[in-house]
Amino acid sequence: QVQLEESGGGLVQAGGSLRLSCATSRIIFSIYNMGWYRQAPGKQRELVAGLTSGGSTNYADSVKGRFTISRDNAKNTVSLQMNSLKPEDTAVYYCNARNSYVNTWGQGTQVTVSS
Repeated sequence: QVQLEESGGGLVQAGGSLRLSCATSRIIFSIYNMGWYRQAPGKQRELVAGLTSGGSTNYADSVKGRFTISRDNAKNTVSLQMNSLKPEDTAVYYCNARNSYVNTWGQGTQVTVSS
């Protein structure tokens, strides 16, 4: 069974940085598409950054140039480096792993950006 566990959230001032990590178990990155999503209060969950099994990345327009998704095959982790954070980035951030057979979510980690 695939398991995901996020860490690295917290409170940061606007303009600051955070690095989120997603520890994975039983995942072979070459056959899973990985993603970071976020959900703010009263809003729908949205894709922030995606990393395909082939290594391609895509980002929401709102975070392009500020966020970077990456993976470490040796450590079985997927990270999200978030720079130049804005108050509107405040949300619960979720790690996701999916392929044709699996669609798994982590429990989420809170990111709060103060103005």
